[in-house]
Amino acid sequence: MLKNSEAIDSADAHFHPGDEAMLSSLQRDTFDYFVKETNPENGLVADRDHEGAPASIAAVGMALTAYPVGVARGYLSRAEARARTLTTLRFFWQLPQGTREDCSGHRGFFYHFLDMHTARRVWNCELSTIDTAILIAGALTAACYFDEPDGEETEIRELADALYRRVDWRWAENGGETVALGWKPRSRFLKYRWHGYDESIIMHVLGLASPTHPLSLHAYHAYLRSFRWRTVEDQQYLHADPLFIHQLSHIWIDFRGIQDDFMRGHGIDYFENSRRATYAQRAYAIRNPNGFVGYGENCWGITASDGPGPAQRRIHGVRRRFYDYLARGIPDGPDDGTLSPWAAATSLPFAPEIVLPALRHFHDIGLRAACPYGFTSSFNPTFGVGCGHRAGWIAPETIAINQGPMALMIENYRSDFLWTLMRRCKPIVDGLRIAGFSGGWLDDGSGS
Repeated sequence: MLKNSEAIDSADAHFHPGDEAMLSSLQRDTFDYFVKETNPENGLVADRDHEGAPASIAAVGMALTAYPVGVARGYLSRAEARARTLTTLRFFWQLPQGTREDCSGHRGFFYHFLDMHTARRVWNCELSTIDTAILIAGALTAACYFDEPDGEETEIRELADALYRRVDWRWAENGGETVALGWKPRSRFLKYRWHGYDESIIMHVLGLASPTHPLSLHAYHAYLRSFRWRTVEDQQYLHADPLFIHQLSHIWIDFRGIQDDFMRGHGIDYFENSRRATYAQRAYAIRNPNGFVGYGENCWGITASDGPGPAQRRIHGVRRRFYDYLARGIPDGPDDGTLSPWAAATSLPFAPEIVLPALRHFHDIGLRAACPYGFTSSFNPTFGVGCGHRAGWIAPETIAINQGPMALMIENYRSDFLWTLMRRCKPIVDGLRIAGFSGGWLDDGSGS
C-alpha cells in the first residue's frame, strides 16, 4: 500500500498541465458560495442555494474558515474578510440562548438550522453538537488568522473565545458514556449518540480542551471503543460507509504523523486511513457490484447526498430503487447509483493521483456547467438513462456543506494553509494532546 510520501510522488506523475488552472477555477467558484449565499447583515449562510432556504450553522463555520483562505488567494481583501467575520461573530454572540422555543440555542450550542434573517430555530430541528462544533471550529480559525493587535481583530479573538467557552460539552454527555447527537426543547436529548467512527473527531477534540465545560476523557475513550477496523476492497482501515466521514475533521486538523491510541494500535494515522478509504471507494466503483451506469476508475464518490428519488424504475431490465437525501456509502450501501463529485474532490490531499483524473472526468461530462459554484452536488447516470446528458440526473440545488469541504481541502492540498494555521490553535493542540495524540508536528515543536 502507498505511504503518504509515495502518494505525493505518484500524484506528480499524474498531474497534467491544465490541472492547476482547473483546481484554481474550481476552488474560486466553490468559495463564491460563501460570498453570494450569505446574508451580509448577520453572516448567516444558506444551507442551499434556493429562495427561502434556512441557514446552516455548519455552513457558517465553513464560511468563517473560508474567509482567511479567500484572503490568501486574493478573493477578498483582509478588511473585507475581517468585516464579514466580525459581523458573524457579533451576531452569534448576541443571539438568545435558553429553553424557550424561540431561542437560537442553549448552553452554548446552536440549532442546526436557523432562519436566514431572524436566526430563530426552524423545522423543529435539533440543537446540534456536531454542527455547533463546526461553527466553533470556524470561529477559532478566524481567531488564529486575525492576529493583529488592532481593535477589530482583537474583538474577533475575544468573541471566538467567548463563544467557545460558553459551550457546555459535559452537559451534552447527558450522563452517558458518549456524547448525544442533539437536544430539543420538548423531547430533550435525542436517543442517538456519537458511536462508531464518524465525523465527530473535531467535536471531541474541541470538547476535551474546553477551559470551562470540558468533555470527559471517558467519553472519548468510549467513542474509540466503538470503532470497527475492516477490510473493504482489499484496503484495511477504520471503516465508515460514507466518504465524508473520512474527510470532515481533516479540514482543520493535520493528522499526518500523529496518532491516538486506536491508530497507534494499527500502525497508521487518520490521514493514511482516509487515503485507504478513498482507494476503497474507487475500487468499489471499478468493481461496480450493482451494475450501475457510469461507475469506473474515474467516476466515483459515494457519500451523504441528494438523490433522484424516492422512486422506482425498471432500467435495462432491472428494477431499481432510488432515494432522495441519504447517507450513501460502501460497501454496505445504500447505493442507488448516485455519485458526488465534491466527495472525490475533498479527498484531494489524501490521494491526488486518483482524484485529479476523476475531477477531469467530472469536468468532461459537464458537471461544472450544471452548477454556478463548481461541481453539481450529485448526479445519477443510471436514473437519467436516455435523458441525453452523459451525467444523467443532476441535482438541481447546491448544498453549502458540500461546497465548504471542497474549497477548503483543495487549499490544504495546494498549500497546507489551514493545517499550518491550525497548528497554532490552542484548543486544537490541547484537545489532541488530551485525547492521547502524539508524534509528528505535535512533538517536533511546530504546534502551539
